[in-house]
Amino acid sequence: MRLNGKIAIVTGGASGFGAGIARKFVVEGAKVLIADLNLEMASALAAEIGAEAMEANVANGRSVKDMAETAQRIFGGIDILINNAGTTHLPQPMEDVTEDDFDRVFAVNCKSVYLAARHIVPVMKAQRAGVVLNVASTAGVSPRPRLNWYNASKGWMNTATKAMAVELAPDGIRVNALNPVAGETPLLKSFMGEDTPEMRAKFLSTIPLGRFSTPEDMGNAACYLCSDEASMITGVCMEVDGGRCI
Repeated sequence: MRLNGKIAIVTGGASGFGAGIARKFVVEGAKVLIADLNLEMASALAAEIGAEAMEANVANGRSVKDMAETAQRIFGGIDILINNAGTTHLPQPMEDVTEDDFDRVFAVNCKSVYLAARHIVPVMKAQRAGVVLNVASTAGVSPRPRLNWYNASKGWMNTATKAMAVELAPDGIRVNALNPVAGETPLLKSFMGEDTPEMRAKFLSTIPLGRFSTPEDMGNAACYLCSDEASMITGVCMEVDGGRCI
């Protein structure tokens, strides 16, 4: 019960890595609010694991404000924020990515971190304690060709993590990031362009441990970084990637 009594928000928590994190946090004693665009899936998971759910658009300021207020109203505070919601564009030359796709990627992957900070950091500052965990990607550490602007958005998240960590440390707030390699999530097909045995084999050949990141991998890593066991760790962008970035 390493997170016993902690109050956590997991964005994009209805599926994929977010669901893995939500499951692990409940098992470890946390009170979890699953915030996702897909309310039906979020509600189903919440009912299954004993969490709360709400619809949220992390790229919209009013929605993020409502998310913060909902967590406080239901649980009485916010101890942990997992900025997990993310999106990508299809693999293609950088000059072919549409302006709409570019704006969407940066709104969901970057602006969401800013909006969450605006509405949740003040709560943590008042408590003089809190943990923020940003789910970035190995794409932000070792970029893959044709995922150009997605790579850049995740690099932004890693830099934002360090900037947040150094600024918020005096307030007792730790900020870290996870950099997973691709996994069995709804975005996998988008990363690869097409989901075929040949494409999977090609993708897996770049991962020394020979497998994708799993939701369980992410839940375990997130649990450690958000627990008191990691009380001296801030500003770290941990690679959960089977050696992909070596």
